Amino acid sequence: MGYRFAVDLDLEKFFDRVNHDVLMARVARKVRDKCLLGLIGRYLRAGVLVGDIIQATELGTPQGGPLSPLLANILLDDLDKELQRRGYRFARYADDLLILVKSPRTGERVKASITRYLTRELKLVVNEQKSRVVKTNGTKLRWSDQAFADFKHHVRQLTGRSWGVSMGYRLGRLARYIRGWMNYFGISDYYRPIPEIDSWTRRRIRMCYWKQWRWVRTKVRNLLALGTSKRQAILTALSSKSYWHLSKTLATQTGMTNDWLKSQGLISVRALWMRAHGYT
Repeated sequence: MGYRFAVDLDLEKFFDRVNHDVLMARVARKVRDKCLLGLIGRYLRAGVLVGDIIQATELGTPQGGPLSPLLANILLDDLDKELQRRGYRFARYADDLLILVKSPRTGERVKASITRYLTRELKLVVNEQKSRVVKTNGTKLRWSDQAFADFKHHVRQLTGRSWGVSMGYRLGRLARYIRGWMNYFGISDYYRPIPEIDSWTRRRIRMCYWKQWRWVRTKVRNLLALGTSKRQAILTALSSKSYWHLSKTLATQTGMTNDWLKSQGLISVRALWMRAHGYT
């Protein structure tokens, strides 16, 4: 049985009811600068102008303030970690939270448990009238064409042939981007294009290695060291075809295998998706 139900939790007037002490305790875990902590505290207590009178703010973060979304995420990071610790599948954007469950009964139990956690640990109020367990109707999340286009655009930038950086640095930057992209889009159930994305990304990296090796002798030596046959290594190294074309030849694929690319630091979109959906 799949995850066909969702717990929709509504935090009542979230930005107006953030407890300053609870929030600042969590900010202080990461921020050691006392001056900066004091500045954030003054930002929270600055008050609001009502007519000609400034009213003190003992709770909440300024709505529309540039720091408010960041502070909200700092506070709710504990909630994310608690949900992860319990093994729940969930999606949160600011104060909007959905937790996927397999049955209404499980949903009610999860709703009650997380409500207690929010009340006791984070001093937040859950709107019982608006929070509910709903059926998802089998709806599946899919990535938009624009999301794919943006992904390929960024990967092209990070695997550009003319970018004169080491492969270690390039792969590190690419790994951070792929992880960040999957943290946002990995909730999608849409698996079909993922193998193609991985294959395309690997080909981009093979092209970068081929360009970096530059000289025929270097290409032959490296391919032989990676297990390519001598004949294929020489024929491919002598070829005048484009880097992109040669990145998908028998020589480059049998030499720079998927496992070898992984050992160099290339992150697999498929592996991250499988992990996010509980298959590994």
